Amino acid sequence: MGYASNGAGRAAHEALLARQDAELRLMETMKRSLQAKMKSDREYALALSAAAVQGQKMDKCEELNGSVIASAWRTMTEEWENTSRLIKANAEALESRALDRLITLMTERRKARKVYQEDHTKISSQFTQLSEEVQRKQSEYQKCLESYKQMRAKFEENYLKCPTSRGGRKLDETRDKYGKACRRLHRAHNEYVLLLAEATECERALRTASLPALLDQQRRQGEATASSWKGILVEVVQRSDFSTDKFREIQSKVESTVQNLRPQDEYKEFMEKYKSPPSTPITFNFDESLVEDTSGKLQPNQLTVDNLTVEWLKEKLTELESSLQENREKQTALQGPEIIGNGVCKNNNTGMTNGVNGIDRHSPPPIPVTTPEPMKLLELRVSERKCAKQAEMIRAALAELGCEEAPSGCPDLSAEVVGVDSLDGSSPDHQDGASLGSKASMDTLRLHLHSIIPPKPFFRLFTRPFRRKSVPSSPALPPKTYRSSSEGPSDSVSVSETERSLVDQEWFHGVLPREEVVRLLRADGDYLVRETTRNHARQLVLSVCWGQHKHFIVQTTPEGHYRFEGAAFPSVAELIAWQRASGVPVTARSGALLRRAVPRETWELNNDHVQLLDKIGRGNFGDVYKARLKTTGQEVAVKTCRVALPEEQKRTFLQEGRILKQYQHPNIVRLIGIAVQKQPIMIVMELVSGGSLLTFLRTRASNLSSRSLLAMCRDAAGGMRYLESKNCIHRDLAARNCLVGDDNIVKISDFGMSREEEEYIVSGGMKQIPIKWTAPEALNFGKYTSLCDVWSYGVLMWEIFSKGDTPYAGMSNSRAREKIDNGFRMPAPEGCSEDVYALMLRCWEYEPDKRPHFHQIYTIIDTIYNR
Repeated sequence: MGYASNGAGRAAHEALLARQDAELRLMETMKRSLQAKMKSDREYALALSAAAVQGQKMDKCEELNGSVIASAWRTMTEEWENTSRLIKANAEALESRALDRLITLMTERRKARKVYQEDHTKISSQFTQLSEEVQRKQSEYQKCLESYKQMRAKFEENYLKCPTSRGGRKLDETRDKYGKACRRLHRAHNEYVLLLAEATECERALRTASLPALLDQQRRQGEATASSWKGILVEVVQRSDFSTDKFREIQSKVESTVQNLRPQDEYKEFMEKYKSPPSTPITFNFDESLVEDTSGKLQPNQLTVDNLTVEWLKEKLTELESSLQENREKQTALQGPEIIGNGVCKNNNTGMTNGVNGIDRHSPPPIPVTTPEPMKLLELRVSERKCAKQAEMIRAALAELGCEEAPSGCPDLSAEVVGVDSLDGSSPDHQDGASLGSKASMDTLRLHLHSIIPPKPFFRLFTRPFRRKSVPSSPALPPKTYRSSSEGPSDSVSVSETERSLVDQEWFHGVLPREEVVRLLRADGDYLVRETTRNHARQLVLSVCWGQHKHFIVQTTPEGHYRFEGAAFPSVAELIAWQRASGVPVTARSGALLRRAVPRETWELNNDHVQLLDKIGRGNFGDVYKARLKTTGQEVAVKTCRVALPEEQKRTFLQEGRILKQYQHPNIVRLIGIAVQKQPIMIVMELVSGGSLLTFLRTRASNLSSRSLLAMCRDAAGGMRYLESKNCIHRDLAARNCLVGDDNIVKISDFGMSREEEEYIVSGGMKQIPIKWTAPEALNFGKYTSLCDVWSYGVLMWEIFSKGDTPYAGMSNSRAREKIDNGFRMPAPEGCSEDVYALMLRCWEYEPDKRPHFHQIYTIIDTIYNR
């Protein structure tokens, strides 16, 4: 450092202390920065791992077998996972090595600074003591000199007074004092001389030996600190280097995989596997039953030209010709000026003649398929073909008519249907006129009129038949039912159905969430009505399966009636009944028809049938009650969902019921039903007499034997074995979420966090995660599998044998997590056998693949129990 010989001054000393303080501040800054880097690296590793897992979800897609793109993508995501592990390992190495070394270096540097300051202060104090000693000795010398001078003067004075005898008592006394003063002076002189020599040598020693040695020691310590510091920086550089061999190997593997992709092999295996002959053309045939009752006026596959349709046909032809012209212009723009029509060149001698806008009048143009062309061009040609075919049919129909007047296509109905009132029974006395025709024609007319004229209460349509004239033998409309001509014979609407309240309708599913509704609607025409809340207002929604799931809000008129696009009705039941019976789409745009009402499932209960008795607990979403079913008198447990919760949380609440409804096992709490007809939503389950396992263990387990505790563990393992076979991950297995029934049987409960997947990735944070029960891979990477439940099961076993103690007692969540990552495992509870504790340790293996599955756990515990 160069200050051993030139840095002995006070200014250099102060500068050195300031430099050491600055070094310590720099170390502290580096420490905070490294901690932030390690945190960001861990978070990046976690995010990268989550991205890799997300990307690997397509691995199990059988449709992609043989895809070289999927294979390359799989390799890429696997290498992302490897990169994530490498980054995480580097971050942990930085923490365990570089950061620890830096902290140790800071501690040593503080100690060295303190020792230097103490040694320098000691040397400085020695300089000060020497100076003070010399000053003191000099003062003594001065005093002795003054005393000597006084005694000498007195002696000379007395001596001069007695020159003859040179004696006398007074002279002797004076001589004696003078002698003493002379001796003191000489002694002080000698001491002063010796002290100066000592001080000179001491000063030289401190200045040329001690202080340089101290400074030289600081230089060596500083160099050693810098060397260690450099080592730490080298470690940081190495752990932050993405160009190391390991990273380059990963990148090289990904690059080579992608570069070696052969696009021509992408569909090779797929085409070999799914070789098949060309598909059979689909034939569209006219349904001749549609024209059976038209008295021959309408013919299958023929356009009808009469006074009702001729103007429309002419307008339609003009519209089609305009579309064809526009289509040709678009094709020309795509292909170039030399291409017209269907790709036929202008100079083609066999080109189209006698055509309108370049389109053959008599045959639709072919669609070329030999040359690959843009999809937009192909779409235009398909559209052109459709328009040309329709134009050809209309021209042919109009050509047959020639110059003759169009025949009448509308019979005089004035004598057959007196008025609209006869349709709903308000004018039953009209009996004049000819018969309208077949029953199908009358039904069709009735539906048409009701679609354009606001009807009277819908049930009147079903209780009063049409009044027909001179057709006494023709059966009237049945008084109790009405059946749509487009539906099967079993799909009818009864008067009792329209008169029942909305809650009593089997197709009303209350506040069942949209996700649950979608699972119920499977075939086109399936429908149900549900209730939802939007902007704090209650709305009724009609959900229909029609190609996809469609949801229509039931509109309310100012008069309090209900409608969609057509007529309004006094009740939702009448609106739905008419909509189904008429065969009219719910909306013209959707085209959705109502064909089959989806009734409530057996597990959908009526809220009014559940009588709440006593509050027995509180959950994340609401209170838990002891209740009674009014229909059977059975006592049950009911979880309620607070009305004010957001829809997302209500869906999460119902998820537990959706999962439980399909499970039947003695060690799984049984679902009785879900009440969603109105708020609050309720999950109704069997009432388990013993309550929470955790409370049971803390209050009553003192009297239980080890064999009884082992039986509880076996019950829990049996329930979890069943869930594992169903690919259900519980994610919150703990004593607080188990119940104790008769004969101390344990039942798994609380499925609010459960997921029906082989693997589940959390991406929304860890706020609700029970840290001390959760496996390390779930905490570090958000990855859940059934083996995470195995870790939690090990903690549950520990809770059972410790009779309700708190796991990792005295540790915070973060401290427990840190110690687990460092290899700590809870000791065996008192009275726990070695076999049982060995199973706990197997459940707590850090690597998931080393843990046993639940069918193995059950076998082990059953063997120990029966031993």
